[in-house]
Amino acid sequence: MSAPKSIPPVIAAVDGSDDSLRALDWALDAARRRAAPLRVVHVRQYAAAWTPPGALVAGSPEADEDDHVLAQVRARLDGRPERPAMEYLGVQGAPGAVLPELGAGAQLLVLGSRGRGGFASLLLGSNGMAAARDADCPVVVVPRPGRAVHGETPAGPGPRVVVGLHVDSPDDTTLAFAFAEAALRGARLQVVAAYPWPPQAWAAVGELVPPVLDPDAIEDETRVLTESLLAPHREDHPDVSVEPYAAPGDAAGHLVAASGGADLVVVGRHRRRLLSPARLIGSVTQAVLLHAASPVAVVPPTALEE
Repeated sequence: MSAPKSIPPVIAAVDGSDDSLRALDWALDAARRRAAPLRVVHVRQYAAAWTPPGALVAGSPEADEDDHVLAQVRARLDGRPERPAMEYLGVQGAPGAVLPELGAGAQLLVLGSRGRGGFASLLLGSNGMAAARDADCPVVVVPRPGRAVHGETPAGPGPRVVVGLHVDSPDDTTLAFAFAEAALRGARLQVVAAYPWPPQAWAAVGELVPPVLDPDAIEDETRVLTESLLAPHREDHPDVSVEPYAAPGDAAGHLVAASGGADLVVVGRHRRRLLSPARLIGSVTQAVLLHAASPVAVVPPTALEE
């Protein structure tokens, strides 16, 4: 079945590894939920390891009937009920450079946490990190099953999407994606707003003095700010049940803890800074990518925000 041209596709990157096949299944479900075509891409690497980041080293993306990895995927998907429109593309090049470029016109780019290459001890492969950092569309990284997480976050039964919210630097693009994903899945949306505690202040050179602050007041203020930031998104998605949580301490730790049993954790990538114009993955996002038990969606900022 050929894919409709008017609807941006969901892209699944495959290399024949078990990790990529799990990502393929996740992408298939995501495409069905969006009534979008699924584009399955296999990048056959030939570029040297020293290829600079951002360099597109690839041939033209064309259907490749002789690609054994794509043949494996075709066999895996044959007979699946309610398949979306499908495309199969075989590309030659450096995956870390090619995949972000191919994601430019996509709704989502979905990868496994590791591919065939690299070291077995790595929690996240270089291609997944490059795609999460450089792609213009949201990137979903599907982890290996069985990751253990520590800590507790209130969570009831049923499907659940988790999103991180920095009340001092909110990202509407990330919130909008999380609300839309929860609506697609009929899931509750758990909003984790972490605030640093205990805060510290400098009184003199080399001297840290804890400020006199009421922790309950800080938590209440965080809740008030959270509700004000969520209000317009609640109006856009009145059917989504929202559960905001204000939590002291490390944001990454809270999000990783909340990932246990979640359908998806949504985080923003990072805004470009004046003195650091390159695209970056923030420390919280990187920690969540490395340790979350659920799939993680990394949402890029809008062009104006970058």
